[in-house]
Amino acid sequence: MSADPRAFTPRRVVEELDRYIIGQHAAKRAVAIAMRNRWRRQMVEEPMREEISPKNIIMVGPTGVGKTEIARRLARLTGAPFVKVEVSKFTEVGYVGRDVDSVVRDLVESAVQIVQGEMERAVRGKAKERAEERVLDLLLPPAQDAARSYTDRPGEPPSGTSATREKLRELLLKGKLDEREVEVEVADRSGGGPMLGSFGGAPGMDIGAQMQQLKDVFGQFGRKSKKRTVTVGEALELLADEEAAAMVDRDAVSKEAVSRTEQLGVVFLDEIDKICSREKVGSGDISREGVQRDLLPLVEGSTVSTRYGPVRTDHVLFVAAGAFHLSKVSDLIPELQGRFPIRVELESLRADDFVRILREPDNSLLKQYAALLETEGVRLVFDDGAVEAMADTAWKANATLENIGARRLHTVLERVLEELSFEASEVGAQEIRITADYVTQRVGDLLEDQDLSRHIL
Repeated sequence: MSADPRAFTPRRVVEELDRYIIGQHAAKRAVAIAMRNRWRRQMVEEPMREEISPKNIIMVGPTGVGKTEIARRLARLTGAPFVKVEVSKFTEVGYVGRDVDSVVRDLVESAVQIVQGEMERAVRGKAKERAEERVLDLLLPPAQDAARSYTDRPGEPPSGTSATREKLRELLLKGKLDEREVEVEVADRSGGGPMLGSFGGAPGMDIGAQMQQLKDVFGQFGRKSKKRTVTVGEALELLADEEAAAMVDRDAVSKEAVSRTEQLGVVFLDEIDKICSREKVGSGDISREGVQRDLLPLVEGSTVSTRYGPVRTDHVLFVAAGAFHLSKVSDLIPELQGRFPIRVELESLRADDFVRILREPDNSLLKQYAALLETEGVRLVFDDGAVEAMADTAWKANATLENIGARRLHTVLERVLEELSFEASEVGAQEIRITADYVTQRVGDLLEDQDLSRHIL
């Protein structure tokens, strides 16, 4: 959901985040202020605007308390380009080099999808009109339309429109031809370019960006179309999508996507604690510190070459997160610490938080499972006692086993509803009430058997 940025005051952003995430008000306030400051910066006149840098954030807290969800919901709320990356993956190959630049390339791809979608929606009306003409050409080929002039082109209305074509148009608009089958020819976007070897690219562009750019170029030469037999209704959608894509200026998409990436992009660096050096010995610690130094230019501000052009990261907002169980934020290299001036501690979840997580969010697990089983005609009703029993089970499992936060609720609910989910398609339409006893029967024994609960919960 995106709207007028002026409407998203910090208070409004926190209220929207409250719909999906329970608690963690300090983290919500921090990210809400950071996002508002991005809009405020846009309102500042040059040259002061260029001097204002984003206030990057580190969120510290155990797993499963909402760190990733806060960043993801925030980006979706504001319509900003967003990418989540687990920085621990950069340690898998040891010394990483320039691989971290892929974060920015992924961010630009996210922006391109957003901008492309917006521009296609803007021309959707005209695209549907062109699609209707192409479908009419399929239903009434030009050779059969005596009134069509030899100068008319496919996809355009004939200069002398026949009564037959107009009759078909009327039926088409009323949906009376939707089930008729036609053979359409659409562009095949599944194929890529040929296998490429080592080729040169723009100065400073790494091999990954060069390869992708060359694939795009050669892919244009090898692009094919394929024929499909579909219903008229499906043909209208396929051809409208194709026409909308053709009407959008790709250069304009690239330019706007790069601009949004630079001014509004959000990068979520997850598991940043995994690249902390715990001791000053060992090749693994050297590798982790090397990854930090590779990330540093991106966070400080650098220019990355992408298939859409150079992208500056000076004003990209970086939100980092980690549990920091075995390390501290101060274990990061000082230069990287200094680029994250805002640090927020997220609280561990309490038993009553689990109850609220099950009940309150718009996308709560109880609502999700109820919606799934309602497709089979089964209406689930959860008693208050059942909700409290499931929350208590999840909290106790976290206390006695590994603490995985709210993710434990997924496991508990699957265990509670496993039998019902299996039989729902056979029991027929009815209302089924989930009680505290029902929950206890299915998970009560597991908590008493530590060895069994370790494998199941």
